[in-house]
Amino acid sequence: MSKLVEPHGGKGLVCCLLHGNELEAELEKAAELTKIQISPRAKGDLIMMGIGGFSPLDGFMTKADWKGVCENFTMADGTFWPVPITLDISKAEADSIEVGQEIALELDGILYATMKVSEKFEMTDADKKWECEKVFKGKGEESADDVFWKIALEDHPGVQMVMNQKDVNIAGTVKVLSEGEYPEQYKGVYLTPAETRTMFEEKGWSEVAALQLRNPMHRSHEFLAKIAIEVCDGVLIHSLIGNLKPGDIPADVRVKCIDTLVEHHFVKDNVIQAGYPLDMRYAGPREGLLHATFRQNYGVSRMIIGRDHAGVGDFYGLFDAQTIFDEIPTPADPGKRLLCTPLKIDWTFYCSECDGMSSLRTCPHDKDSRVVLSGTKLRKALSDGAEIPDHFGREEVLVILRDYYENLTEKVEIKMQSHAEASTMK
Repeated sequence: MSKLVEPHGGKGLVCCLLHGNELEAELEKAAELTKIQISPRAKGDLIMMGIGGFSPLDGFMTKADWKGVCENFTMADGTFWPVPITLDISKAEADSIEVGQEIALELDGILYATMKVSEKFEMTDADKKWECEKVFKGKGEESADDVFWKIALEDHPGVQMVMNQKDVNIAGTVKVLSEGEYPEQYKGVYLTPAETRTMFEEKGWSEVAALQLRNPMHRSHEFLAKIAIEVCDGVLIHSLIGNLKPGDIPADVRVKCIDTLVEHHFVKDNVIQAGYPLDMRYAGPREGLLHATFRQNYGVSRMIIGRDHAGVGDFYGLFDAQTIFDEIPTPADPGKRLLCTPLKIDWTFYCSECDGMSSLRTCPHDKDSRVVLSGTKLRKALSDGAEIPDHFGREEVLVILRDYYENLTEKVEIKMQSHAEASTMK
């Protein structure tokens, strides 16, 4: 019997991906169905449903699910879920589709799924704004009541994503037909929940922590992972390999950096590197909860939550993604609860007086002795060709990153967060 945490939802891994004869038959049927063009975000959501990463979801959410998730962190059946998983289509497309009809979901000429439509519901601008205020509005300076909408439409990619959605959402169960480019492009890194669970069990792990990455791994990330290794059986270094916002570093470069870091600075038996196919939603604390929810399906019982987890700009408080775990509902049915708990770690940095990596809980020295580490700050320095402070990153990794930036033909202006500066440190 497995000692790993059970998949979320109490139904085991719910995998909607078809194989073999079933796949061939469904592809043949899909060729004759009405085709709807989906977004890259929906593609990632479908693949996660396919491989069981979004268990217990077996399709896109109904209006009752959407409303419950936004308002109360629970779907209509009482299962905890922190971020809406919805599929938007145009009004013209919605008018051409009947409830009960089967359709095919396509992107860039690839059929990703078939779907049996169970519901259609309009999303007015007011509905979209309500979702944004529930899901993306935090406690940081840029989320204050009098400034959020002045800033968010221009500077918050998650808000932009929702406000730019089409005018109708459709719900229904799906049959997933493709994992896209991930199995080939990220061979050995793109792993399904069933695969990571098998790997953990083969290693004899029961308490597994996950480190979420969307930036190259700097010394603070390394320190977080090593703290987790000390208190858990092992760590899953889990990188997002879906789409990011402009200016973020692409997945293949980040994977190469992690490979190099693990090769030179970790005991390899205690670490597994993997990637997952979602797009970032930039939902700050809510996204921290989403990261824990789907990591539970991968067999992870502890989610590392450090400073400004999944943050963007100054929309969120420094540790809002930690405190939100203390505020979520606990459904009566244990299977419907979030069982992956946070491993909360304070602000980490390199301290010259300590002569090593430290945190606010362990370092007694003033901030003038500290090198504050931030993925945004690292990307900003690399993009501008500025000098990287000592102890910010491992030299083997910085060589890879400098090479990437030197070969860029177009650069995106990187907006600094106040959290990335030592001036905000207490």
